[in-house]
Amino acid sequence: MNVLMYDATLREGAQGVGASFSVNDKIKIAVMLDKLGVPFIEAGNPSSNPKDKEFFDRIKKHEMKNSKLVAFGATARKGVKPEEDEGLKALLSADTEYVAVFGKAWDFHATEILKISPKENLELIGNTIKYLCSKGKKVFFDAEHFFDGYKNNSDYALKVLETAEKSGAYRLALCDTNGGCFPHEISEITCAVVERFGDIIGIHCHNDTNMADANSIAAVRSGAKMVQATINGIGERCGNCNLCTIIPSLQLKLGYSCIDGEALKGITKFSRQFSEIANISLDAKTPYVGKNTFKHKGGMHIDAVNKNPLSFEHISPDMVGQSRQFILSEVAGRVAVIDKAKSILPGIEKSSPIAVKILDRLKELENKGYVYEEANASFELEIKRIAGLKKNWYEVKEFKVVTDKPKKRGMGVAYAIVEAEVDGEVKITGGKGNGPVNALDKAMRSALEVFFPCLKEVVLTDYKVRVLDSRHASASKVRVLIESTDGTDTWSTVGVSDDVITASYIALTDSIEYKLDKEEK
Repeated sequence: MNVLMYDATLREGAQGVGASFSVNDKIKIAVMLDKLGVPFIEAGNPSSNPKDKEFFDRIKKHEMKNSKLVAFGATARKGVKPEEDEGLKALLSADTEYVAVFGKAWDFHATEILKISPKENLELIGNTIKYLCSKGKKVFFDAEHFFDGYKNNSDYALKVLETAEKSGAYRLALCDTNGGCFPHEISEITCAVVERFGDIIGIHCHNDTNMADANSIAAVRSGAKMVQATINGIGERCGNCNLCTIIPSLQLKLGYSCIDGEALKGITKFSRQFSEIANISLDAKTPYVGKNTFKHKGGMHIDAVNKNPLSFEHISPDMVGQSRQFILSEVAGRVAVIDKAKSILPGIEKSSPIAVKILDRLKELENKGYVYEEANASFELEIKRIAGLKKNWYEVKEFKVVTDKPKKRGMGVAYAIVEAEVDGEVKITGGKGNGPVNALDKAMRSALEVFFPCLKEVVLTDYKVRVLDSRHASASKVRVLIESTDGTDTWSTVGVSDDVITASYIALTDSIEYKLDKEEK
């Protein structure tokens, strides 16, 4: 059974806090949605801002193979004929086959918000849809606040739908605009509506009770044939039904057809690519597409998944373009250690003495504050050290960092001196930076790039500091996590110390050594 997916990211999602799309962003997102195979893309309101108008002008140059664009707007205003309404003129100027208009399905909103009578509200809805249909448009009607309206006055809410249908609406979307409904309510009401109006019913849910996906599923199981959603669930207040989780839930768990099965394997990449464009971080715990979705940390869990993935995974990761990962930690057990160590020590087994040695060392280090969940490069280096496989590329014999008092509110200037020895040759260099870590990084590079030119490719892309025990105030241990890249690969390293400079030095050193090992390999 097919369920039509209707994406509202470019309009509804853009109303979310922190969301702001340039015209180029919107075009990229529309092309991504088309590639994923989403049938309908609600692309914005051409009357609301010049950006949306420009989008509709420019998107015509892009051939959409799978998706139909939908221009969005409101019904005509009170006292204005549809053909004279500026908003509807703008809607038509988008030149799309499909348009969407919203109208109030709750009589409270008609009388208290729009300050019109319930009858006038019905006339606005009916006249607007008739006019748009007369212009050859296929009209989606969003029954705003439908579920609250139904619970307070079911006769009137149904009358709104009846008016839209008789006026020629192509589809009717039942909107849980306040996001306050629960699945049992959505199910009961949708059943009643579908029984009366049939296959033209869709669902539009907000996430204010964290049930937008559950409510959408309840509506589909009750007969709704269309789901409106946004990428990664972005949107006003708490957001909307998440396109990237509702599709695999419907398709993989319930057997509905939403998009092509091969396209579904790209949904993780799609979700993360959108996050980059929108500059809005994806929650690592997001089902199906989050970074943590198929990560296993507990030793017993890891052991069970190795024996049979169904023990702790409800779907295979590759179905959504993911891969299984075992997290290194003091609770991971030997299985995770072996899994990570095999690339370095191919012959390692669960009973190998080296496996026990590595696990013991891991527990010792984690007791000191080290974590390797996001620092696989440091862990790989540690395995090599324990196994006696680590090459000593250089030795930093001494380093010193000096900071100057900040000028007014600006960042303080720092200076670092590093004495390094490579193959018996000693080099002393200095570095000046915006802060001590930046200065130390520059000084170390200056000393080592003479011997290892490949280090010029390495760039630090992220730097995080965490105080491990705030009870000791400024004397607390700190953990530093550094992310580095050479333009091809990205890796993370960790350092722990009572002193932030020393912790940073440990992480910096690991980053450099990882790059040198990588180049040799």
